[in-house]
Amino acid sequence: MRKNRLLQNGAEYHVTVKINRNEMLLAPEKDKELFLTVLRRAKKRYRFQIWNFCLMNNHIHLLVKPGEGESLSAIMQWILSVFAMRWNKIHAMSGHVWGERFFSRIINGMVDSLRVFMYIDDNPVNALLIGHSWEWKYGGLWHHQKGRTDIVENPGSFILYFLPEHDITAEIVQV
Repeated sequence: MRKNRLLQNGAEYHVTVKINRNEMLLAPEKDKELFLTVLRRAKKRYRFQIWNFCLMNNHIHLLVKPGEGESLSAIMQWILSVFAMRWNKIHAMSGHVWGERFFSRIINGMVDSLRVFMYIDDNPVNALLIGHSWEWKYGGLWHHQKGRTDIVENPGSFILYFLPEHDITAEIVQV
């Protein structure tokens, strides 16, 4: 029997979901772009904020806050099922795209939020896919630095104090 998901009004969550059988289904850029398109559509359908995210080849991370009265489970169910249906149709496949149900945990305070922000940023670096987290086109940091607000929002002042590179309004020059 499944454990009940911890849900709390006004909470922020670190959400992760893995591809079935740990396959690298998101390795092609076009499939990552498809997931971003589904995220954009979800943001028009539901009220929620994404503070940070990272699309890896076999899993995703989201730092997300559902809006008042919105269900994290409903939001994620829609995102994951729409992506799976589209991915299967494009690739002439059928069956499961996602492995087990998504994992979520409530962010407990500002320090936890900062730690999760950095963990999400560092995922592609730790996987040796890039040298610097700002290079990863499929992460919140890249979107913040490009001023793209279609998926991510500008994080709060606490995060920006420690991670000013996430400020959507700032011009950051990489060396």
